[in-house]
Amino acid sequence: MERGAKAEKNRGNLKWWQLSLLGVASTIGTGYFLGSALGIRLGGPAFVLSIGIAAAATYFVFDVLARMTAADPEEGSFRTYAKQAYGRWAGFSTGWMYWCSEVLIMGSQMTALAIFTRFWFPGVPMWLCALGYAVLGLGVIWIGNKAFDRLETLLACIKVAAIIMFLIIAAAAWLGWLRGGSRPALPANWHDFYPTGAKGVWASLIFAFYTFGGIEVMGLMALRLRKPNEAPRAGKVMILLLSVIYILSIGMVVMMMSWHQFSADRSPFVAVLDSYHLPFVPHVFNAVLIVAGFSTMVASLYAVTTMLVTLSEDHDAPRIFAITKRERKVPIYALSLTAGGLCISIVLSLLIPGKIYEYLTTAAGLMLLYNWLFILLSAGRMIKFTTWGQFKRFTAMLLIILAVSGTAVQRSSRPGMFISLGFLLAIGLIVLMMNALWKKNDRKRSSRLPQHNE
Repeated sequence: MERGAKAEKNRGNLKWWQLSLLGVASTIGTGYFLGSALGIRLGGPAFVLSIGIAAAATYFVFDVLARMTAADPEEGSFRTYAKQAYGRWAGFSTGWMYWCSEVLIMGSQMTALAIFTRFWFPGVPMWLCALGYAVLGLGVIWIGNKAFDRLETLLACIKVAAIIMFLIIAAAAWLGWLRGGSRPALPANWHDFYPTGAKGVWASLIFAFYTFGGIEVMGLMALRLRKPNEAPRAGKVMILLLSVIYILSIGMVVMMMSWHQFSADRSPFVAVLDSYHLPFVPHVFNAVLIVAGFSTMVASLYAVTTMLVTLSEDHDAPRIFAITKRERKVPIYALSLTAGGLCISIVLSLLIPGKIYEYLTTAAGLMLLYNWLFILLSAGRMIKFTTWGQFKRFTAMLLIILAVSGTAVQRSSRPGMFISLGFLLAIGLIVLMMNALWKKNDRKRSSRLPQHNE
C-alpha cells in the first residue's frame, strides 16, 4: 500500500508519445550502430532475419511488461513484479542482475564511443576517451530528470533524422546517382543471402537482440506517465518504429558492401558512406554515432541509479544508496557506485582494447536476456493470459533461449557468455547467503511478537 501511494505521488506528466521517443533514444545506440557489424560478420545478409526475430520477441516481452505496469504502476518496474511473483530472492536477483548488465552495457558503450572518436583522433588512447564520456554522462544525471528528458528527446530526433539521411543516400546510390562504392544490389541467390548457414544466423541472434536493449528503461520510466495505462501504446509505437528503421537500414548496408568487409572496430554505416567519397558525410554520421552512443549511455546511467535506489529502499542494498541531495534529489551514493563500475570498464578498455567491445557486448546482451526471461516468468503469475497471450509468451521465451544458446556455438562469443555466467554465479551465491540471513531475521521478528495464550 505504501509503495503504491508513493508511485502515485511520483507520477509524472509524460505523454505516451514522449515515452516512445525516450524509448527510441534509450534503444538506438552503439548496439545498433556498431554491434550490428558483429551480427553481420556472423550471419551475413541474413542478419536481417535475426533482426526480425529479435523485434518479435522484444514486442512480446514489452507487451507483458507494459500490461503489468498499466495494471499496477510500481517503482522498480520488472524487479518489483518479480518480487511480487516469486518472493524476495527474485526481486534481489533481478535487481542486481539488471544493475550488473547495465554496467556491462555502459562499458560496451564507452568502448564504442572511444572507437567512434578515434575515427577523428586515432592517436588518443581509448581509456582517455571513455573517461571523458563517463564524466559527461554523470554530469547529465547529476543535473536531474528534466535535463535528462529534454536531452534524450532531442537526441532521439537527431538519431532518427540521421538514419533517414542514410536511407536517402542509400536510395541515391541504388539509383546510380553517386560515384564510388558499389551500386546496391539484392543477393543474387540463396547462398549469397545465407552464406554462413543456420549456425551463423543462430550465433548472430544475440547481437540482433542487443540492438533492442533499452525496453527495460521504458519500464522504469513508465511510472512517470500521466496515464500509466498508455504504456502499451507507447511501447507498440516505439518497437514498430525501431523495427522498420533497423530492417530498412541494415538491409541497405548489406546490399551496399560485402559482409566480409565489416569489422567491430568501425561502424558499418560509416564504412558504407566512406566508400562513396562523399565530402563531410561520413564525419557528420560519425558525430551522430557519438550522439547516439552517449544518449544510450546516459539512459543506462539513469536506469542503474534508479534501480539501485529501489533496491536500497527495499532493504536489498545498503540504505545509504537511497540518500539524495535535497536540492536536486540526486542519489549521490548510488551514482558514486555506478561511477565505480564505469571506472572498472575503463580499466578493462585499457587492458584488452582489441577484444573488450565484443566480449562486453556479448555479456551485456546475455544479462539483458536473462532479465527479459524473468519478466516473462513473472508475468505468468501476475497476468491472466488468453491462449494467444500464452502462445506469445512461450514463443518469446523460446526465442530468448535460442539467442542465449547461440553464443555457445561461436568461439568469439564464448568469453562473453562465460562473463555473464560468472555474474549469475556470483549473484546466486550472494542470494543463498542473504536467504539464510532473511530467514534468521524473520525468526527474530516472530520471537518478538507478543504471545497470546488461549
